Amino acid sequence: MRLPSVHGVIKRRLLVNFRVPPEIVQRQLPSPFVPKLHNGHAIAGICLIRLEEIRPKRFPRMLGLSSENAAHRIAVRWEDSTGAHEGVYIPRRDSGSLIGRLAGGRLFPGELQRAAFHVVDDGECIDFQMRSADGAVEVRLAGRTATELPPTSCFQSLPEASGFFEKGSVGYSATSSGRRLDVVALETHGWSVAPLAVDAVHSSYFADRTLFPEGSVAFDCALVMRNIPHEWHPAADMRV
Repeated sequence: MRLPSVHGVIKRRLLVNFRVPPEIVQRQLPSPFVPKLHNGHAIAGICLIRLEEIRPKRFPRMLGLSSENAAHRIAVRWEDSTGAHEGVYIPRRDSGSLIGRLAGGRLFPGELQRAAFHVVDDGECIDFQMRSADGAVEVRLAGRTATELPPTSCFQSLPEASGFFEKGSVGYSATSSGRRLDVVALETHGWSVAPLAVDAVHSSYFADRTLFPEGSVAFDCALVMRNIPHEWHPAADMRV
């Protein structure tokens, strides 16, 4: 049995993005996905998100849950008998919430691994650290709110970057069975992003040279969202 749609508030969401050659990304993707390109680059990254007041519809706010979460993701597209689609493929999800981990993949789509988070956020500057319990994934980020994207970004403007990521609202998460992908759609009520100037960033996933050879991953840009009402809608699993 799966829970119905849940809703709450995205208190803070960081989209940390990297440029990767399409042929490198393609090796990480199951069929039928291919990389979604922007100016010739595949776009991969990490979604670092704090959720608050998360609960099924019609449940009171006081029963809502809060959690810090991280998802490594790749922008993808594919075609089937119904037409062309786009979204994100998520090889790994981590969470600091015990309830979230117990529900993930069972009551709600998306298996979650256990991780410890340490976040200092004053609304302008952010110091983010995450380490998974199995030692497989570590993320570190230090940044501050900015007014412009980096000049090296493959996105020419903030609206261009915003539109690219807003369209990737459906996530296809890898599962331990290896035979299916959990599917969930994010619906935001008032999509709004701002640039985040990054002083330091590290992801052990993107630093893994067995997946991404030396020099194949370049930081592109980071975006921040705050205080966005939203809903998560489960969808039918995808067989792979």
